[in-house]
Amino acid sequence: MADCTEKKKNMQDCNCTYSCSKKGKCCECLAYHRSMGEFPACYFNAEGEKTYDRSFENLKKYRK
Repeated sequence: MADCTEKKKNMQDCNCTYSCSKKGKCCECLAYHRSMGEFPACYFNAEGEKTYDRSFENLKKYRK
């Protein structure tokens, strides 16, 4: 994962299709999702990311 402070570089690698203030700010995004018991989009493949279901159960489904 890129340096958390390099938003421009992070935006090139970010696969998240949801629009929010944390997009491209990896540390903030990861902290937010961890606090919710979720995983950020970068843990999912394209199909799984589009569900916006960031649960562990969904992660297991799309990581097979």
